[in-house]
Amino acid sequence: MSSLREIKTRITSTQKTSQITKAMHMVSNSKLRRAEENAKSFYPYMDKMQETISAIGGNESSHPMLVKRPVKKTGYLVVTSDKGLAGPYNASVLKNVTNIIKERHNNDASQYGILVIGRVGRDFLKARGYNIINEMVGLPEQPSFKAINALTKNAVERYETGEFDELYLHFSHFISVLEQEVQERRILPVSQNDIQATGATAMYEFEPDKEAILDVILPQYAESLIYGALLDAKASEHASRMTAMKNATDNAKELIDDLSLQYNRARQAAITQQITEIVGGAAALE
Repeated sequence: MSSLREIKTRITSTQKTSQITKAMHMVSNSKLRRAEENAKSFYPYMDKMQETISAIGGNESSHPMLVKRPVKKTGYLVVTSDKGLAGPYNASVLKNVTNIIKERHNNDASQYGILVIGRVGRDFLKARGYNIINEMVGLPEQPSFKAINALTKNAVERYETGEFDELYLHFSHFISVLEQEVQERRILPVSQNDIQATGATAMYEFEPDKEAILDVILPQYAESLIYGALLDAKASEHASRMTAMKNATDNAKELIDDLSLQYNRARQAAITQQITEIVGGAAALE
């Protein structure tokens, strides 16, 4: 059995850990509310973009960003976090993308390229020899579009120049505080299902022409899809971290209760032993 001092030390250290995890839970809860607001406020913009592209292109356009082409090389944009302690958030995304790369490309680096957001994902993929062609770390907790503009433009330009024949996004989709789902979403070529004709064409007059407008608006739309997914992923990250810290706090409390019971039993045994020794000594003197 451990000594009273050892048990007391464990109780003290566990209490300090519990205070830290409780504080992190409260911080993540605050960040989650802001992240949810940011993600929801972005939805109207995306709806309007889809409506506009539907009105301009619909199913009739042959714009290169709307048409599939033979796939020689695939791009993967992977969204992870810069920090750990977020439960299965990072592990789920990385497991999903690595399994897909193995299945589709047999880990042949010439057939794919990875653009990764987040220090955890970058370190994981780099340590295992995956083909990382661009990376971004140190994003703010509530990222602005300007903060990721360079990476999104780079991803879209690689498709436009033909380096990639398709571009997929891997991220954790926020459903609720207790539920997040890893998703793979094709960004380019833009899916016709996302821009089905809405019958709103009569509301627009095009100048100079539809194709010229699509040349400008489709790259912006693809960049917006990436940014919207990043906002969604940030909400998922904060929710996952909040849940992980709550579970850690609850586990710490259970451990403290068990250690306190163990401490009391050991203390009671020590007192009983001391009383027995005193009684035995007194009896010996008689």
